[in-house]
Amino acid sequence: MIVPYSHILLLSSILFLMGMFCTVARRNLIMMLLGLEVMLNAAAIAFVGAALKWQHLDGQAVVLFILAVAAAEVSIGLVLIVFAYRKTGVLDPDLRL
Repeated sequence: MIVPYSHILLLSSILFLMGMFCTVARRNLIMMLLGLEVMLNAAAIAFVGAALKWQHLDGQAVVLFILAVAAAEVSIGLVLIVFAYRKTGVLDPDLRL
């Protein structure tokens, strides 16, 4: 492995924290959805790094499931956001439908 495992975990944790900050601090539903995507991609990077370190393909198989869940989450999330925007006219996450 060319890149040390600690660097991969550091990158993954920084990306995860950035996604968490984006999800918690933003008041826009689309930006919150983007933050969740960044957090899922950070977990995928950690799984790929672990798979490369221990020479097992299990981590890469888990990444395929993470990407499938992320794609489903984005599509359903965007449909819900468009529905809420059409119904209320704003993208405020505190607004009750």
